[in-house]
Amino acid sequence: MGLAERIQSEMTQAMKARDEARLSALRMVLAALKKQAVDAMKPMDEAAEMQVLKSLVKQRAEAAEMYRKGGRPELAEKEEAELRLIESFLPAAPSAEEMEAAISAAIAETGVTSLKQMGVVMKAAQAKLAGKRVDGKTLSDLVRARLS
Repeated sequence: MGLAERIQSEMTQAMKARDEARLSALRMVLAALKKQAVDAMKPMDEAAEMQVLKSLVKQRAEAAEMYRKGGRPELAEKEEAELRLIESFLPAAPSAEEMEAAISAAIAETGVTSLKQMGVVMKAAQAKLAGKRVDGKTLSDLVRARLS
């Protein structure tokens, strides 16, 4: 079952349960996926769908942070609930041990010792963690710490 079909199925369940907040969030996700498919003018593959979901997660995290800074905790909680729902459709994030192992393997594979060549290590580490939801900033910070 594809991602759009899974979301459609979840929407049906949310409608039956009269869960308006969940239904609204699922509609937003499905609309974003359909918009991307129309914009691309071709069927979306799984990687493109995951990219759309990652951008939605990032948007929700930033919005929640801004609402908290603005003194609107109720809106921040709504954004965080949507974020958790969207994350449920993404693959699992790698553990800290998996990230460390991938970075160690990437450094050993590339032979990089300088911070100037950090990009080479990042690319190799991301390849090792393919299929998992990797936060680029976290990975970058870990690589920078290891190389410095």
